[in-house]
Amino acid sequence: MAKKLVIKVTAGADAPERCSQAFTVAAVAVASGVDVSLWLTGESAWFAVPGRAAEFELPHAAPLPDLLDSLLAGGRVTLCTQCAARRDLTEKDVIEGVRIAGAQVFVQEALVDDTQALVY
Repeated sequence: MAKKLVIKVTAGADAPERCSQAFTVAAVAVASGVDVSLWLTGESAWFAVPGRAAEFELPHAAPLPDLLDSLLAGGRVTLCTQCAARRDLTEKDVIEGVRIAGAQVFVQEALVDDTQALVY
């Protein structure tokens, strides 16, 4: 079993099941003691903004704000630099604890020994 998990979520409200899967897997991994890094890219970038996760709804799925809170408490959440720029988001616009970083950091995290990377 990988000791670290890097998850890139590219979907938001445009593909709610895929988005929810990514957050759910990440939150379950955190709860299981895995070192988790969740990357918000594409439409999921909006969930770095306060209040936006509360707007997400998917029947029979855990509430996205709860999943995000568990990830912020026990893992790392990163907003893609380019995705933030395309949406005119800066560090002052995002939830406390969300960092903004680019592809170089993603690659560094994904290539660490004993790391599994998943893309949703």
